Amino acid sequence: MNTKTNKYLPRAAALTAALLLAGCAVEWQNKQAAQQVAQQSQPAGSVYLGWRVFQDKCAGCHGPAANGTAQAPDLLPRVRAMGERQFVSLVLQRYDLTQPATQVRSGAAAGDAQVEVAMQRQEAPLVMPAWQGEPRVNAHIVDLYAYLSARADGRQGTERPAR
Repeated sequence: MNTKTNKYLPRAAALTAALLLAGCAVEWQNKQAAQQVAQQSQPAGSVYLGWRVFQDKCAGCHGPAANGTAQAPDLLPRVRAMGERQFVSLVLQRYDLTQPATQVRSGAAAGDAQVEVAMQRQEAPLVMPAWQGEPRVNAHIVDLYAYLSARADGRQGTERPAR
C-alpha cells in the first residue's frame, strides 16, 4: 500500500463505524416507535383485571376462555367484529345473543321480539342479562374489553394473563 492510501484508511474506518452506529440507532428508534404504536392500538384497560372479572362474572356461561358453551356463544369472533364503544353498550344493556354483533337490537325492539317469540311458543333466543347494575362489571368494563379483545386477536392465550 502506498502512503497516500494509509493516510485515508483510519478516516474510512471511522466513517464506516459512524455509519454503522447511526444505522443501529435508527433501527433502535424505529423499534421503540413500533412498540409505542402497538401499545397505543391496544385497548386502554388491564388484560389481567379484565380476565379476573370475566372469570367471576362471564365464564360460567361463556366458558373460561370465552370460547362459548352450550349456554352461551363464543365471544371471540363477536368481539373481533366490534369496537370498544359498541362492546360497552352491548354488555351494559340486555341484548339477543343469537344475532351477529352488527345486527343487535336493543330497547323496545328487542323486547317486542321476545314477546313475539313467547306468543308463538317458539324456542326463546339466548338473551344476555344487562350488567349496568353490577358495580364490578361497571368499574372494569374497559378491562373486560381489553381481555376479550386480547383473546380475540391472539395477544392473550387461554392461560391467566400476567399482572
